[in-house]
Amino acid sequence: MSTIRHHLNDSLLMAYAAGSLPEAFNLVVATHLSMCDDCRARAGAFDAVGATVLDGCSASVSDSSLDDCLARIDSLPMTPRTAQRPAPRRSVLPTPLQDYIGGDLESVKWRPLGMGVRQAILPTSAGARARLLYIPGGQAVPDHGHRGTELTLVLQGAFRDATDRFGPGDVEIANEELEHTPTAEAGPPCICLAATDAPLRFNSMMPRLLQPLFRI
Repeated sequence: MSTIRHHLNDSLLMAYAAGSLPEAFNLVVATHLSMCDDCRARAGAFDAVGATVLDGCSASVSDSSLDDCLARIDSLPMTPRTAQRPAPRRSVLPTPLQDYIGGDLESVKWRPLGMGVRQAILPTSAGARARLLYIPGGQAVPDHGHRGTELTLVLQGAFRDATDRFGPGDVEIANEELEHTPTAEAGPPCICLAATDAPLRFNSMMPRLLQPLFRI
């Protein structure tokens, strides 16, 4: 039975089905869907609604339109939107994320942020930024708020903040109203996939000074 308690909301799932999310958010959503049966079923329902709407639309197309469309699909690389296979059980990184970075944790190029915390910024298109975070057990991320939306998906370990506890598969959806100090639980390091569409708003001077360097 799944232990995931914090799921994606309907707005995110509908935007994902419509293809209107930034690439970084798509990556978080696709990775969560590979871990969560509940959200995967809900996403499938939104896809079905979209298909029904399209079926009701009428448009004139040429005889070669289908062949042209299939040829274009075959030429596309694997993207987070199409990678929704269940996560492998023996890997920290679920399949969509492995496909995206080209391997498991050994392929991640970490950069130290201090106090044992590390990050790896993933290449995505404009509109939002995705990163992997490695937080040693018991270590806290500096107190901060948000200038936009941040999605944080736990892949290993767990963290707590003022709102709740977040374990493997859980997603925290933070907006401009939330200020928190996420702290990894004692034990194995907490590894997360996070996506932001605006810079964080740190409350202390040192993180603010380092923010441009670390692109947080």
